Parts: sequence; structure tokens; C-alpha cells
Amino acid sequence: MTTPLYVFDLDETLINGDCAMIWNEFLAEKGVATAPDFLNEDRRLMSLYAQGQMDMEDYLAFSMSPLASIPKAEVMALVNECVELCILPKLYPHAKQLIAQLTQESKPMLIISASIAFLVDVVAARIGISQSIGIDLVEKQGCFSHEVLGTPSYREGKVIRLEQWLERQNQSFSEIHFYTDSINDLPLCLFADKTYLVNPCDQLAAHAEVRGWQVLSWG
Repeated sequence: MTTPLYVFDLDETLINGDCAMIWNEFLAEKGVATAPDFLNEDRRLMSLYAQGQMDMEDYLAFSMSPLASIPKAEVMALVNECVELCILPKLYPHAKQLIAQLTQESKPMLIISASIAFLVDVVAARIGISQSIGIDLVEKQGCFSHEVLGTPSYREGKVIRLEQWLERQNQSFSEIHFYTDSINDLPLCLFADKTYLVNPCDQLAAHAEVRGWQVLSWG
């Protein structure tokens, strides 16, 4: 029996928002991120991301700075609170329906995101997707650092991480179906057998007609 794999980007694809930005706003509201220009700098960097021009090392050095001395257990408690209160309510109804349908059909699913793994893993588990890939970080003295462990799941790195994940599986897949919104995911769009663009940015939408990719309007 042939088994397709359904792969999803997370931010602005399954949820109506960006996990990293939601998380940073949450940290500011909690008084964890106290730099006066923290949210403005976050918005500046994320605008570069939207254009496909963000340097991930610079972003992680900035975004992880408020957590440098906070023990991992405390960070994860904040993550769970943020996901419950701020991220899950933003799950697109279309995404919820598709995940429920694929679960009922016993279709394997995977989230692969350029957000930090400790966020991605919690969101994935809460929305019913057991497999997830995010940017893994080196831990130092019981705290998360801003240093990347392995290949970051960003741009071409998503293809590398997916290939590594596929090598570890005990089964092969007949097709890879990929859902995304972002021009940063063009390499994985080209790698997948079938690509679906969810409310795509203009740069990615320009590829849809040429490549024959289906465009989905989720609200």
C-alpha cells in the first residue's frame, strides 16, 4: 500500500500568525523581555524574514537573549502557557479540519518550521501531529543558548532536515505533500511531489501558475 507523507510549515500556514513573534510578545508581556526596543527589533527582523533576507544566526542571538539565564524547565512552563493562551486559538479552522481528516485516514504528518524547536514541538503535539522539526538549540548549564544544534530548519535547511528525518524512518513514503505560505520554503516546495500554497506571500504566489501549485485561501 502506498503511503503519502503530509508535511506542513507552521507559521502563517497552520496558524494565523507567527509563533516566534507571538512568543516574543508573550515574553514582553510577562516582563521576561525587558529591552525597550525588543518588540520593534523583532518586527524589523521578521520583516526581513518575510522578504527571504533574514540572517538566522542574528535573529537567534537577539530573540534568545532574554532567556539566557532562565532554566529550561521555567522556559518550558512559559512555552506551554503561551501555546495554550496565545497560539492554539490562532489555528486555522481549515487546518484543524485537514489534520482531523488525515488523522482519521491514518496518514502520517510532520511539521517542519523555522521557529525554535521547543515551540514547534509543543504546538505540534497540541494540534495532533506527533512528528515535528524546528531549530534545535544547544543547551548550556541547564539553559537554552542561541547556538544552533545541527542544521537549522530554514530555507535549504528544511530540505536537509527532512531528508535526515526520512532516513530515520522505518517506512518509505510514496509522495510528499507540502503546505506553506513563505518564499523561504521555495527549496522544500521544489523538493516535494505536491505543493499547496496557503495564503502565500506575493513572491511565492508568483511560482504557483508556472509550477502548477494549488493556492488555498484559509481564513
